[in-house]
This record gives sequence, C-alpha cells and structure tokens, in this order.
Amino acid sequence: MAERKSFLMRIDPALWAELEAWAQADLRSVNGQVEYLLRQAVHKRKSGAAGDRAGKDKS
Repeated sequence: MAERKSFLMRIDPALWAELEAWAQADLRSVNGQVEYLLRQAVHKRKSGAAGDRAGKDKS
C-alpha cells in the first residue's frame, strides 16, 4: 500500500464540532470522515465533469 500523505489543516471550531459529531454517528474518526467526504466530492466531480462534457457534445 502507498504511503499516506499527512498535512496540517486549520478549521473553524464549530465546523470541527459538526464533523466530530458526524464522524461519531458514522463510527469513523474525524480524519476518516474528512477523507471519506473528500473521496465522495472527488468522485462526484469526476462523474459530473463527464456528464457536463456529454451534455455539451449533444448541443
């Protein structure tokens, strides 16, 4: 498995509290929750970008 990349992130305390509660409800760590959400966003962006190109080709 490839080595994981670490980075420092500053985050609003209120947002942290929301993420912490959400992560707990999903039985994840906050780090795991953030990674999960980022993966979903990247997947959605890739899927949406493909759909946008397909829509433009039909015009």
